[in-house]
Amino acid sequence: MFDQSQIQEFKEAFTIMDQNRDGFIDKEDLRDTFAALGRINVKNEELEAMVKEAPGPINFTVFLTMFGEKLKGTDPEETILHAFKVFDTEGKGFVKADVIKEKLMTQADRFSEEEVKQMFAAFPPDVCGNLDYRNLCYVITHGEEKD
Repeated sequence: MFDQSQIQEFKEAFTIMDQNRDGFIDKEDLRDTFAALGRINVKNEELEAMVKEAPGPINFTVFLTMFGEKLKGTDPEETILHAFKVFDTEGKGFVKADVIKEKLMTQADRFSEEEVKQMFAAFPPDVCGNLDYRNLCYVITHGEEKD
């Protein structure tokens, strides 16, 4: 399911999240992880919902399995690129952010205004209003920006 470098990255992430170093991620580990990321007032219900997604205690094997299940539904990078290329009439790797926003909010599985804001916060358009969809597709399918 994952190659060795991906497994190593997941292991590092697991180790960071396992704040008390007991080999399991629990509600308090999640609370501490959120706090380390600057989000202090996480509701108990939210943490409990996260922990309940697992079939049992979250050790590294369960953690890895959960990520595999989450990533399984992601379309291949080439499929996502083709979807954006429809709007890239000049073939430059950029599309107008306002066009993408309009399509996301009016077609198929519609995005809410908040979801569009979150996407543009993570992948802001350039000063001309263009969205680098090639980098966006890479991040969606690989989880990190290209160097």
